[in-house]
Amino acid sequence: MTAGKGFADRYLSREEISTIVQEGLACLAVDGKRVLMIIPDGTRTMPMPLMYDLLETHLGPRVAALDYLVALGTHPIMDDEHLGKLVGRKVTNGQCGKSHIFNHHWEDPRNFLTLGTIPAAEIAELTDGMLEQDVPVQLNKLIHDYDQLIVCGPVFPHEVAGFSGGTKYFFPGIAGPEIINMTHWFGALVTNFKIIGSGYTPIRAVIDRAAEMIDTPAACFALVVTHEGTAGIYFGSPQEAWKSASALSARKHIIYVDKPFKRVLSIMPRLYDDVWTAGKGMYKLEPAIADGGEVVIYAPHITEISYTHGALLEEIGYHCRDYLLGNWEKFKDYPGGILAHSAHVKGLGTYDPVTGVETPRIQVTLATGISEERCRRVNLGYLDPASVRREEWEGREDEGVLVVPRAGEMLYRVR
Repeated sequence: MTAGKGFADRYLSREEISTIVQEGLACLAVDGKRVLMIIPDGTRTMPMPLMYDLLETHLGPRVAALDYLVALGTHPIMDDEHLGKLVGRKVTNGQCGKSHIFNHHWEDPRNFLTLGTIPAAEIAELTDGMLEQDVPVQLNKLIHDYDQLIVCGPVFPHEVAGFSGGTKYFFPGIAGPEIINMTHWFGALVTNFKIIGSGYTPIRAVIDRAAEMIDTPAACFALVVTHEGTAGIYFGSPQEAWKSASALSARKHIIYVDKPFKRVLSIMPRLYDDVWTAGKGMYKLEPAIADGGEVVIYAPHITEISYTHGALLEEIGYHCRDYLLGNWEKFKDYPGGILAHSAHVKGLGTYDPVTGVETPRIQVTLATGISEERCRRVNLGYLDPASVRREEWEGREDEGVLVVPRAGEMLYRVR
């Protein structure tokens, strides 16, 4: 059963959030036990300092250990300074008071344990025949050092799973590469255009199937937030808390417009420090862009395509799904998660195998600190960020021009 509340037209007070946290934790039989919190990294809007305070107050005195594992997926490892900003406390050598704050070291195979395998026949059923392969289910082995797991993170429209949060904090949050690559590539095959913000998706079904293999008890605080405040918080199983939060996210995070835009300036906050994360400036706008239109990802502070996967993306470039499938012999050995990012950023498109011509539905242009030569090399457009005058874009919605001042979280759809 899910506890909590949320509103599409106002934000919760600290007292309301505290009450929900206290009531949720009171339901858990964790006295004297070891608890591991699974939390987001710095690329998500999240009142983590507040939640850290509340967890320390309402849970810390009851348990033998209260530690934290940052669900990095394959994002860069966070140093003490960044961890400190995340939780709002000083962190030294991964220690904050009595609590350990662990990075998910996804880059080290020794950190994983295998929970089981989803057989190829079941994957074929879950994916409606799009994929058919055995998928090993691996998670960070830290989970077996604790008696209770608690996911604590926000829910937003998401390009792979439909909405983020819930069991997604396990897969890909603290997961091994096989299931990350499989689920992300599956999402790319279905396409961001169809998946994002669309409720319970077949990709979510695969993630939930993998989560059934976790034998440590798991609960979840699922939050619905904007940079202005917390609109909702729900507590329960990861599946049920996510269900309530995603329903509110669909009301809070989706902006419906009457007709598609021709050009959009997606202004990316410093929350996103490479194209790997700033791609959300495309994902969240793609459904509201007219055929032949353009998304400009404006982020002068970004100088890297990906801090973790940049070398491979320089080889692959950015291509629509149909191009990747049409040249599968060339791309089949690259990790599915990286191919998925490529296809999600490029968006829908077509590929003619006779002429070898790829025709994207819309143009994606980078106005970042990445040079024109590199943008062209990876098959993206380039715009000098110094030439962008925001005032020349604003107030032109009637002309089909939109400025998104803090892109990456609000999803735009045509009504």
